[in-house]
Amino acid sequence: MAKSFYRYLLKFRDGKSEDPFVRFANGAYYDHSFPKSSADYNEISQYLELNGDYLDSMIVFDELWEQFLQEA
Repeated sequence: MAKSFYRYLLKFRDGKSEDPFVRFANGAYYDHSFPKSSADYNEISQYLELNGDYLDSMIVFDELWEQFLQEA
């Protein structure tokens, strides 16, 4: 998988602020420690469980991860 999840996530940044995908993308963008080059589910989910206070729910991450895999 050549593309990182972070690069995929950034395409959601310019949406409506009430959209949980947009809030997640904006939060990750401002999180300088986010694993930006990773395409590893376990690495990213573990990071978010410890540091993703901007993420409404891990369900949001799981939904976006599924889309990421389908589009990769």
